[in-house]
Amino acid sequence: MEKIGMTISEKILTKKSGEKVVRAGDFIEARADLTVTNDLDGHIIVRMMEQLGMPKGTESQRFISDNFAICLDHVAPADSSETSLHHNVIREFSRKHRLKYFFDINEGNHLQVPVEKGLVRPGMLIPGNDSHCTMFGALGCFGTGVSIPETLELLATGKLWFKVPSTIKFNLYGSLPEMVAPKDVILTIIGQIKVGGANYKAVEFSGPAMKEIGMDGRMTFCNMAVEMGAKTGIIEADDVTIEFLNGRTSQAFEVFKSDSNAIFERVDSVDLGAIVPKVSLPPNVDNVVNVNDAEKVRINQAFLGSCTNGRFSDLEAAARILHGRHINSSVRLIVNPISKEVYLKAMTKGILKTLVEAGAVICNPGCGPCVGLSQGVLGDDEVCVSSANRNFRGRMGSDKANIFLASPATVAASAITGHLTDPRDLI
Repeated sequence: MEKIGMTISEKILTKKSGEKVVRAGDFIEARADLTVTNDLDGHIIVRMMEQLGMPKGTESQRFISDNFAICLDHVAPADSSETSLHHNVIREFSRKHRLKYFFDINEGNHLQVPVEKGLVRPGMLIPGNDSHCTMFGALGCFGTGVSIPETLELLATGKLWFKVPSTIKFNLYGSLPEMVAPKDVILTIIGQIKVGGANYKAVEFSGPAMKEIGMDGRMTFCNMAVEMGAKTGIIEADDVTIEFLNGRTSQAFEVFKSDSNAIFERVDSVDLGAIVPKVSLPPNVDNVVNVNDAEKVRINQAFLGSCTNGRFSDLEAAARILHGRHINSSVRLIVNPISKEVYLKAMTKGILKTLVEAGAVICNPGCGPCVGLSQGVLGDDEVCVSSANRNFRGRMGSDKANIFLASPATVAASAITGHLTDPRDLI
């Protein structure tokens, strides 16, 4: 009898648990390779560790020093004396325990920076203190979000328990039409499967079209997998992955592939050629419609950035729309490159110049307005079109504001006209 195949997620969790074979539904204890946090929760975590007398023992000290990445990115630079105190608590802890991977306010987003620094590699298990750690799966590893108590357990032992998720596979084929982006693809999928459609599942993106989706787009897919409830989003490492990692790491890694006879909970096919620009209407991410079918709502702010769409290709797509044009006089266009690396590349290539000439405000690398804590906080009754991942009430400031999610091209087009606009109308 032919042996039953395994998915990528099952293979990674088998390896990290030390078991011979694990299957969907099994409960396991697995050893993590890395964990991450940011300034928002990081100061709470390090204070709790100090209270608990952590690290305790060699294993805990090793994990914290070598496998714990902290990045100051959510409220950075500090917006108040209280925030400054939080940052300094983290800085002191990092010095005291000799963290290899502490990134201060100049580096950028805590999900992007570890990827760029080569800390995220195929085959790794990365439970991190952010729900969007699913993004790490873009490099063929198992990334997932965990709570503060789970993070503390991980830092104390290097291990964490998991229920092995079943896998939903999306088979992507065809080619993206002009002005249609990976963001439009993932919004299409979320609109179909809905916010709880993949609760505690692994979502695997596969198919012949993946060879045309660069690493930026792959990170957008996996980042937003959690918006349909997924435990992880994951993509098989391939030539695109290897090329991205070239020069970023000298560490060995293992590439896992789903077997042809692996058991999937379901397999859905997605024709990229049939997708058009989308928008997610407030206040639910899965309330997705075609941009052309949405009411032409007047906007006050346009946001280009976040761990979903603040990468170079995103800024480049917006610059293509904005080149030689100017944003509407009633709109504030705020841009947050996701990292210093992206910021410098966009500056060198003239992308930032184009955006500034069009009327954009360029902020430092990091999260910016995405979480409504600093830089571009929305007021009552204001409307924002955003390239981020969530449009819940109060997400970017006032709970009376409205947030529409869209691709960078749609954000740029809307900034020009002053209302929700299909970017294809401007080319």
